[in-house]
Amino acid sequence: MDAAIDRFCHAIDLLIAAALAVMVVLVFGNVVLRYVFNSGIAVSEEVARWLFVWLCFLGAVAALKEGGHLGTDMLVSRLPVAGKKVCMVLGHVLMLYVTWLFLQGSWQQARINMDMEAPVTGMPVSIFYASGVVFSVCAGVLLLLQLVRLLTGQLRESELVMVKESEEQAELEALQAELARSELQPGVDTKGPRP
Repeated sequence: MDAAIDRFCHAIDLLIAAALAVMVVLVFGNVVLRYVFNSGIAVSEEVARWLFVWLCFLGAVAALKEGGHLGTDMLVSRLPVAGKKVCMVLGHVLMLYVTWLFLQGSWQQARINMDMEAPVTGMPVSIFYASGVVFSVCAGVLLLLQLVRLLTGQLRESELVMVKESEEQAELEALQAELARSELQPGVDTKGPRP
């Protein structure tokens, strides 16, 4: 199951890269055409805007899978295993509820705008809101799978804290630990040369 999820998220990463490449070509090409040839591609702004929205929502799915979303582990990391599990269950239930609300709203907007045409491309505006539907379904599945793994005891203790440290945070903590060690050792001059 994990291999299928990894392949799915890798496909999402490829779609994000493709969307970003198309956006760069459309926007940069339009800028060059406007300044050099005094013309432009009419659909570039609309398509780039839609791709940006899809890029953000697909990126949110990938971040959710990797634990790269914003959060703080200041409290949860200091709890015992049982406390971490309770917090994770509570967090997942709340996230599933918010995801459900987001799915309902996105689905309603997609249905309402099915017959509306975009001004330049003439494509249905519901494509714009479908990104929220896709995000909600993918995020809901990922959250449910992780909750099932937690409730069946398949998660390791290190996976109970959902937020992963950034590289900068790890470097900062290493520097702070080194500074604390050097202050505890007598005879080590941490202030440097005096004038």
